Amino acid sequence: MKRALFRGLTALLLAGICLSAAAVLPTVPTATAEPVRSSFGAAGLLQAGLGLAFVVAMIFGCAWVARRFGLQQTGSGRLLKVVASAMVGQRERVVVVEVGGQWLVLGVAAGQVRALHNMPAQTLPDTGAAPATQGFSGPGSAFSNKLLESLVKLKKRD
Repeated sequence: MKRALFRGLTALLLAGICLSAAAVLPTVPTATAEPVRSSFGAAGLLQAGLGLAFVVAMIFGCAWVARRFGLQQTGSGRLLKVVASAMVGQRERVVVVEVGGQWLVLGVAAGQVRALHNMPAQTLPDTGAAPATQGFSGPGSAFSNKLLESLVKLKKRD
């Protein structure tokens, strides 16, 4: 009987501790459901459009900076001048380069360059074409030739 009384008092004591702990601990409010807003409104479209315009402006700005400050090497004061080039395969081409009064015929492939031949520099006939496009033969050569002819005619008019 003493054991039963002891067990009852222990259970009563534990129940009292649990209830008092629940009264002391702060309660967490339940989250109320907020209405879902549609992000396809005019403000969302305006924000996406401005973001896209900013990225495109940054691309054009970087290209302008690269051209303005000489990150692309252009000009006639170079030691190396490409005289002509021709595609031989998908990734292979033959390039004629002028270096110090000599013409070097180079075979250029993916990851390697080989000297094929060298000869003294010669004078090229003035056709008005850009040096890098001379010797190009491919499926679009007729178009490129017409384009170059029209550019030469425009330069002569000015």
